Order: sequence, then structure tokens, then C-alpha cells
Amino acid sequence: MVTVLLRRVGQSVAVLLVMAILAFLAIYAIGNPVDVLVSPEADQMERQAAMARLGLDQPLAIQFLSFVGRLAHGDLGTSFVHGAPALGLVLERLPATLELAVTAMITALLIGLPLGLWAGLSPGGIVGRAIAAFSILGFCLPTFWVGLVLIMTFSVHFGWLPAGGRGITVPVAGISLGILSLDGLAHLLLPAANLALFKTSLIIRLASAGTRNVARQDYIRFARAKGLSSGRIIGVHILKNIMIPIVTVLGMELGSVIAFSVVTESIFAWPGMGKLLIDSIVHLDRPVVVAYLLVIVLVFMVINLLVDLLYAALDPRIGANR
Repeated sequence: MVTVLLRRVGQSVAVLLVMAILAFLAIYAIGNPVDVLVSPEADQMERQAAMARLGLDQPLAIQFLSFVGRLAHGDLGTSFVHGAPALGLVLERLPATLELAVTAMITALLIGLPLGLWAGLSPGGIVGRAIAAFSILGFCLPTFWVGLVLIMTFSVHFGWLPAGGRGITVPVAGISLGILSLDGLAHLLLPAANLALFKTSLIIRLASAGTRNVARQDYIRFARAKGLSSGRIIGVHILKNIMIPIVTVLGMELGSVIAFSVVTESIFAWPGMGKLLIDSIVHLDRPVVVAYLLVIVLVFMVINLLVDLLYAALDPRIGANR
């Protein structure tokens, strides 16, 4: 296990380095932030001074060498807009995005897994067909449209929930969490529901298909012939065997929710990394965009490692072969 972890750490460092180089070349070679950051009425001398202050007056090769040198010391540069370390800005917004993404995925799992099992065990029944129809509907509805409908319904029409923001947060070990306060939880419900809809549909489809496949296996028939209760058959034999593909997809989907919750964060004014990314792209704040990309790559690598550990817990034979 130690050898596997060391190999994964080495691979992660190499991936981060390659991603940093690609991100720099893709972002720093496009556009000129001075066009956005400096007033249109500024003369050429003011523009040159701004470029010198941001280090953009140097050739791209010199900028790249400077970037690599800072990267070796964990410095991803200073935000052009905020004047603060870019990595610090991204990490400051990371807890809000993680809170939203994890809440959405847990909600999707708690709703989608039971519904998927139900639909898989009774695919021809009325309830099974209704669950399948709901999952298809969840795939088809655009995220931005669902978000606007949720705001119009629960915030504007009924006035039950706030339309945006994060609300009151509670510091825990230096990390601000909104879910621990009633106001923060009220602000979290709508954006989490918006993100969870598509993931719930996905889990329903996976669990339903897996359940139908496992239920036809000989060992399930043998378990029923032995007189095992339906609850034990579902909880021990069916659920455990369908969880491996679900865990795989959930791991990747959690990473995608963290990385691509931009639309939801923008609609609900959620102060997470996605909203910071949009603002940074608009203002061509290159260091922040690069820092965001590297943090997302690191998050994906951590999630993949956790998924591997869950594999070993669900099926020890997988862990033995790694």
C-alpha cells in the first residue's frame, strides 16, 4: 500500500507540473489584461507602466521562466485585480464550493440510490416507470433554467428561501461552513438542489441498470431459494455489487461538480471558486485562472485516490491486485 501511495504521489506531482505548463502557455499567450484593467483614456506611457508593473512587458519565454521559478516555491503569482496571492484567493473560495458540491452529491446519493434500487427491482411497475421518467427529465432540463425556476418559485413567489448568497457561516478549524447555521442552510438548499438534480438522475439510471443485472445472477436466485429475506438480499448482495460502478462515477462526478459549478454559483451568487473564475476570465486575471486550474487538478487526483481506497473497502480483491 505504501508503494502504491508513493507511486501515486509521484504521478500527481508530474501531472501538476505538466498541467501548470499547459495552463501557462494556454492562458498567458492569449489577450492583454491591460486592455481590461487600464482605463480606455490612458495614454501609451500609462499602459506601458501597467504592463511593467504586472510583468507583461517581458517576452513570453522570460515570463514562463519566471512562472516556473515561482511555481517551484509554491507561488502562482499575484492577482492582477485583487493584488493578493492568486492561490490564496482560490483556496479562500474552496470551502464554499466544496460545501455546495458535497451537499449536492450526498443529496443525490440519498435520493437516487433508493429510487434506482426500486426502479431496478420493479422495472415494469407504475412506480418504476415513473422513476425512470423522472430520471430522463432530470437529464434533459438545463441547469441554468432549473436554477431560475427554483428562484422564481421558492424565493420570489413563496418567499421561503433566499435567492442568493451564502448566508451566515460558522468557523470550524479555520474553515467557514454555512451548513452549520440555519441561515447558511437556507441559502444552501436551492443551489444544492439545482446541482443535485442531474446527479440524482444519473445515480438512478446507474443503480437501476445495475440492480436489474445483478438480480438476474445465479447467486441471487440461490439466496432467495435459501429463504433469505428481501432486505438482506438487497442490502448485502445487490447493493454491495452495484456500488463499485456507482462509486467510480460518483468520484468523477464530484470532481466535475467542484470544477464546473460555475453556472449554479453565478445564478445564486454563491461565493465559490466558480464565480471567482468567471470574474477572473472577464478581467483576464491570468494568475487566478492558472491557480484555479491547478487546484482543480489536485482535487481530481485526491478524489481518484479516495475512490481507489473505497474500491479496496468494497472488494478486497481489487485492492490486492493494485
